Amino acid sequence: MADVVTTGRVLGLDIGTRRIGVALSDPGRVLASPLTLIEPSDQATAIQAICHLVRQHEVGRIVVGMPYSLDGTVGQQARRVLDFVAALSQQAGVPVEAWDERLTTVIAERRIAEAHVRRGKRRGLVDAAAAAVILQGYLDSQWSE
Repeated sequence: MADVVTTGRVLGLDIGTRRIGVALSDPGRVLASPLTLIEPSDQATAIQAICHLVRQHEVGRIVVGMPYSLDGTVGQQARRVLDFVAALSQQAGVPVEAWDERLTTVIAERRIAEAHVRRGKRRGLVDAAAAAVILQGYLDSQWSE
């Protein structure tokens, strides 16, 4: 089994251009669930909201989805997320790490459609669901060899 740190929950983030989807692990760090959606006016406001969630939910680690291009390169959005990760790392008080998020939005959209959620309600759900997909991938990797 991988070296698993078990102090506090894990918060998962899907950073979009206008919204941030947020997911939270259970205390045992096995299951990820969508938590909320943050619609910040700027980076400082987003970081403040995330730090509040870290304290509120006794988070021990933050995992941020990294939007690499399909070929694995770092594009404009990935550079933006890397800048966000650097700023968040300085203020969060817990480790922050990037996690490959390729195709997570597609997976989240498919799951929401399969749950028969009406198209009009899907918009906000997709971001938090994508964060849960990112976080679940991270959690699963921590328990595999």
